[in-house]
Amino acid sequence: MSATFPSTSIDFAHISYQQVRSALLARHEIALLDVREEAPHAVAHPLFAANLPLSQFELLIYSRVPRRDTTVVVLDDGEGLAEIAAQRLHMLGYSDISILEGGVRGWLAAGGELFQDVNAPSKAFGELVESRSHTPSLSAQEVKALLDANEDLVVLDARRFDEYQNMNIPGSVSVPGAELALRVRTLAPNPKTRVIVNCAGRTRSIIGTQSLVNLGIPNQVHALRNGTIGWTLAGQKLEHGSDRCFPEGTNPETARQAVDDARAVADRAGVLQLSWEHLQVWRQELTRTTYQFDVRTPGEYEAGHISGFLSAPGGQLVQETEANATVRGARIVLVDDDGVRANMTGSWLAQMGWEVAVLDGVDQIHFNETGRARPLLPPVPVSEIVTPETLSRWLQESDATVVLDVSASANYVKQHIPGAWFVLRSQLQQALKQLPWQRVQRYVLTCGSGSLAAYATADLARITDLPVFLLNGGNAAWKAAGLPLESGETRLASPRIDRYRRPYEGTDNPASAMQAYLDWEFGLVEQLGRDGTHGFRVI
Repeated sequence: MSATFPSTSIDFAHISYQQVRSALLARHEIALLDVREEAPHAVAHPLFAANLPLSQFELLIYSRVPRRDTTVVVLDDGEGLAEIAAQRLHMLGYSDISILEGGVRGWLAAGGELFQDVNAPSKAFGELVESRSHTPSLSAQEVKALLDANEDLVVLDARRFDEYQNMNIPGSVSVPGAELALRVRTLAPNPKTRVIVNCAGRTRSIIGTQSLVNLGIPNQVHALRNGTIGWTLAGQKLEHGSDRCFPEGTNPETARQAVDDARAVADRAGVLQLSWEHLQVWRQELTRTTYQFDVRTPGEYEAGHISGFLSAPGGQLVQETEANATVRGARIVLVDDDGVRANMTGSWLAQMGWEVAVLDGVDQIHFNETGRARPLLPPVPVSEIVTPETLSRWLQESDATVVLDVSASANYVKQHIPGAWFVLRSQLQQALKQLPWQRVQRYVLTCGSGSLAAYATADLARITDLPVFLLNGGNAAWKAAGLPLESGETRLASPRIDRYRRPYEGTDNPASAMQAYLDWEFGLVEQLGRDGTHGFRVI
């Protein structure tokens, strides 16, 4: 699985497993980037290797690794992607770039531990929390018996709302992650009401439950052991398409209690309190990476947020830390407008070994930017543009135009331009061999919005002598023009390895896959011990 890049190249240093391990143990800032697609990444990777696929590099790199002189180590499993990523990093202005010696297999051969799945640091940390704190839990059968007996209890689902809507425990309410600490007293005002926290598997159930235990609420709190996987393996039915969500607003009296309790937990974990003035000092420090995250809901963020802060709802930030804060050893600043969610989120990140601060003393006047954040992106290569109408005419006139769609494969399958081929940007050269090249006179690149395709046009132009065009506005513009779409795996010029199929998603996974996933999670504490680089602690 080779990829392509400009012929001009630089010989980059190769760094050993021991050097990377030493940097992690010393808490130096280091970004360990696995530049393969998500599915091969999920098979095996070092604990703190963040997945940043080469195919999406320009869209992600400046947000994930904001300081250009950060120590960056790239790795693959012998596909040649690491060398290309290093060249691309150099072109994008990064100055301290190395390639992991031997890649994934070299890490293992040198004595390093390899982890499976995605978000391995957070999942391993969750298992460590349960092991050390003895987080209370109930089996699926026990929770079902309580529900059947109409016991006084609430079931709170700590996943994202879209995950909850896909499948949920009957009667449960969506209360994603960090919202639990803020909303639980409203949802269970009677201290005799039992609170059950669930997710799809284990991590968010454990962290959510232990959050409420740490917070000191008077209610009995239990995790639903093994989440919706455990529920399904017990032969119990799930609901689908539910829309029960936590109520807006909080009781002023219980909200004040939640603020005090959350800050007490944050203090125990060593979370700093940062003033607005001190934040400006941190922002000016050129030798440290400082991530700034708003942990409220996406809707609240879009309604008004502080300039420079990215949206990262607290529960998901703890679950997907390396996908947000990719530089291990960096600083993290969190903000909310209630004093609960940022402190509780910070308490977990601090236990995961991060230097964390919560921004205090801010007023609503600071939340003066609206809409989604606009990430900083590298300059887009100049491309020849084609409109949807012209492309439609070309396709009707002959089969000399080939449309290459570099969207996520799931989006391609959902809908795409009739006749378009799905292509992984990192495999363009291999993909061209799958096409009816004898008749091709031109290529047109597209994706959902055209953003990723705009970068891919330069890659394609380097490996073909034929004209390369960019569809202006991408598939969205094609659809807006009222032009036809098709769905399905109609033309796959690349394998669908851009996303790992999670055993805890959907309802059609084999029982064996779900059980194997649980067995893997149960073994994570032992793996952490063998790895020895995690720096986790549990308060």
